[in-house]
Amino acid sequence: METHQYEIVILGTGEGSKFLAWTLGKQGKRVAVIERKYIGGSCPNIACLPSKNVIHSAKVASYFRRSEEFGIAKEAFQVDMSAVRDRKRKMVADLVAIHVANFKASGAELIMGSAKFTGPKMLEVSLNEGGTRVVRGEKIVIGTGTRATITDIPGLRESNPLTHIEALELAYLPQHLIVLGGGYIGLELAQAMRRFGSSVTIVDRNERLANREDEDVSAGLKQLCNDEGIELVMSAEVSLVEGVSGQSVKLHVRQGNSNSVIEGTDLLVAAGRTPNTDGIGLDLAGVELTERGFIKVNERLETTAADVWAIGECAGSPQFTHIAFDDFRIIRDNLAGGNRVTTGRQVPFCLFTDPELARIGLNETEAKESGTPYRLAKIPMAADLRTRTLSETRGFMKALIDTKSDRILGFTVFGVDGGEIMGAVQIAMIAGLPYTGLRDAVLTHPTLLEGLVVLFSSVPSK
Repeated sequence: METHQYEIVILGTGEGSKFLAWTLGKQGKRVAVIERKYIGGSCPNIACLPSKNVIHSAKVASYFRRSEEFGIAKEAFQVDMSAVRDRKRKMVADLVAIHVANFKASGAELIMGSAKFTGPKMLEVSLNEGGTRVVRGEKIVIGTGTRATITDIPGLRESNPLTHIEALELAYLPQHLIVLGGGYIGLELAQAMRRFGSSVTIVDRNERLANREDEDVSAGLKQLCNDEGIELVMSAEVSLVEGVSGQSVKLHVRQGNSNSVIEGTDLLVAAGRTPNTDGIGLDLAGVELTERGFIKVNERLETTAADVWAIGECAGSPQFTHIAFDDFRIIRDNLAGGNRVTTGRQVPFCLFTDPELARIGLNETEAKESGTPYRLAKIPMAADLRTRTLSETRGFMKALIDTKSDRILGFTVFGVDGGEIMGAVQIAMIAGLPYTGLRDAVLTHPTLLEGLVVLFSSVPSK
């Protein structure tokens, strides 16, 4: 069989992979990109953007429920989940069309199929349209991503549970949704489905939500769930799942010395991610894995095989689209002879509950664990006057300031548009601005960013 030769072969079209393909293709390099199913990767198809689309629909539903609060009388309303789904589908279709156009414009060749290594830098592709193709790259970049973890709990797989993919495609409203896992995906979709009208129960093995965040964050999320009628079952170990999701399911749960059964109609599994590294012949390529199945890479994202890189979540990078994009910049520059590394980079995040939880830099827990002294400034979101005009006063924002200088060590916000507020602080941190730069800034009134003046005015003196 003929072997097709390329300068670069990239597995996957996720965030980092696609930008690398487009960039190198435009440079005139012979680039092949192999994609199994989702052109553009998870983010525009089944994850970040679709979920935020559905979450916004849920926000609109919440405004209907609160309409009297804003002086607007309403009659009974109902949620049409098929229309929610169709709005999401239209957005996804538009995004995919943009991606296809970008591939064509870049000159990179998009090959739809499933690839397996047959040797170093050699791959056999089972084409979606039928047949096979053998490709070889002078350099290889692996960006196969991750998938929802389905653990070995007895009966879980047999219950045919929803993952985020199926949950975002629902054309009906679950009567009672059980969410297994209280992380990012679990919390976001739990709140959305509750606002659409489902009864929702979150079952999580940790003692508190967002257990890696400070206790005031966990308390704020717990209160949010309580106020919206989301039942929390914490410190829970599931020993058995009975039934079929979409009909009737039962979770046998142990909490300490007590046992109980949680019954619902639908089950969503949101309990972590598994790297897509099995069954693609990485051992034949000389690419080693970590104990957790991620591709072993150094700080330059180089694997254990010569001229083979890994990018994004399959490389164990923090599981954010914006980090995968930075992975692209690292590999792009290193391929051009640079020495860019993953170490020391900022990792901002935003949990898109309503209100949002966003953080950059250290939180109090991390500062205490590392022995980093800090000054704490903290205000309730109600002190930011814009929140009062919006009737969105839930939450708080806080900042950690160095004790010897005025450097900002970290910032956390649990409040309306928290991700946007956090971004302003991050830019200040990137620029090396002392907190006084924000404290003394003239910011527009009344805006949410104006609350940063209030926050940083409350920093204790050195």
